[in-house]
Amino acid sequence: MLINCAAYQHGKRIGDITPDQISDYVKRPECFVWVAIRDPQPDEIHAMQAEFGLHPLAVEDALSGHQRPKIEEYDDSIFAVLHVPLVKGDQIEVGELDLFVGPNYVLSVRHRFEPGFQAVRDRAEHEPHLLERGSGYVLYALMDNVVDRYFPVVDALEVELEQIEERIFSEDSPKRNIQHLYDLKHKLMTMRHIVEPLLEMTHKLHGGRVPQICVGVQEYFRDIYDHLTRVSLQLDGLRDMVITAMSVNLSMITLHEGEVTKKLAAYAALVAVPTMIAGIYGMNFEHMPELHWAYGYPLAVALMVAIDVVVWRRLRRIGWL
Repeated sequence: MLINCAAYQHGKRIGDITPDQISDYVKRPECFVWVAIRDPQPDEIHAMQAEFGLHPLAVEDALSGHQRPKIEEYDDSIFAVLHVPLVKGDQIEVGELDLFVGPNYVLSVRHRFEPGFQAVRDRAEHEPHLLERGSGYVLYALMDNVVDRYFPVVDALEVELEQIEERIFSEDSPKRNIQHLYDLKHKLMTMRHIVEPLLEMTHKLHGGRVPQICVGVQEYFRDIYDHLTRVSLQLDGLRDMVITAMSVNLSMITLHEGEVTKKLAAYAALVAVPTMIAGIYGMNFEHMPELHWAYGYPLAVALMVAIDVVVWRRLRRIGWL
């Protein structure tokens, strides 16, 4: 579906154009075309390929729509694949943004996510002195907007970890806590797979030999690199905290089992005393002290109770009961 198709010159919007007019405006000096499409059909991609002269390998990747984050150069153009995380309920779904950027065009192809990038276009059009830098600045603006969407997701993961940590020290099920921690760890790995490839490749857009399209806007891509570094460090910290939380949860399970074992041992000790006395007087010997004594039975019972009371108070004092 075609979302936007507009031509710009000297940082100002000339107006909306039709797809079959793209090639005419692309040939104009100091003019570039910015096209946005969503969940396109193959014939739409091929039509854009014919208008812009897109590289066949980049087009093939865009048609599949399930690529690893990357930034590749094809002659004088750039093909970038960015992943956009979306928090839906307890899960993270991942959309994909494919960007074809040439000296005088920008084509964004959005797969499986909302919202779009109308706010980016509006902001760029209100800053003509920046938009005048051409397609390189538009590439920055789109990448910056995508990276900004990472921070709320990471913040949500931090809140989720804090909630799990609170439950670790409550009476909640340790097994359920472990399950939540593993789910959180999976989400962190999803975010790392989104951020890490992009972090390495964004560095190439501002350091060393940068693509011609990015010349003049390297400082903007350095800002994106700094943001990605912050996200990466947050993810590393969260991963370490999740591992620590797992260890603490397992320790809590061990402590709980130890408490149960102590209680069982304490009750066994209370039962052992009367059992021992009853066992002694239950032996079938003919000559035993107090065997025929009238007060033997109540004395034996009183002795059992007295010893159990002493043992119970002792166990209570040391915290076993």
